[in-house]
Amino acid sequence: MDSNPQPSSVLFARGVIARLEIWSTMRIAVQEGWGGHGAAQKRTWLASAIVDTFEETTPTPDDQHIEELLLQVMADEFDVVIEDGSAEGVAKDIVGMWEETAVGNGSLVVKFEGLADGMKGKRVEAQVVEGDGSDGGSDDEWEDDDEDDDGDGEDEEEVPQLFQHPESPATRNEPEIDEDGFTLVKGKGKNRR
Repeated sequence: MDSNPQPSSVLFARGVIARLEIWSTMRIAVQEGWGGHGAAQKRTWLASAIVDTFEETTPTPDDQHIEELLLQVMADEFDVVIEDGSAEGVAKDIVGMWEETAVGNGSLVVKFEGLADGMKGKRVEAQVVEGDGSDGGSDDEWEDDDEDDDGDGEDEEEVPQLFQHPESPATRNEPEIDEDGFTLVKGKGKNRR
């Protein structure tokens, strides 16, 4: 890189930083410190790596190349395996910004910077539906981790098994306890013993 970057490079870099700041997965990773204490610096480093990739690679990287870069960095630096397809949208936006800023248009950059400014100071509320390795080896409980590639349908089936919700008092007056002190479980609308 030159010591004096081109104005289009500076504009593009601002846009990449803003786009990464509004990416919900990255926001959660930084907010929750998945990348360690320097998670925000890692996000900035990723933005710099993306800008360098565009400036130093011929032919210009496509959205698939940038998506793979995003997925790799998120896995390596933040210990996050992204399977929701969000990296694809981020990559397409970044490629679009590169094409715009190359001809002096900064409309996408302005859009993403505005969105990023609007999100500053706001916390992201998220529910983790996949094991992230931080719970001390409970990966065996998750059928949809690396050991099983059946798809998203498994996620929805696993959540009720992991979180047991107490029955509401309105649905049952009292628990029925057998002679050994065990609570009997009844199916919906049927009395089973």
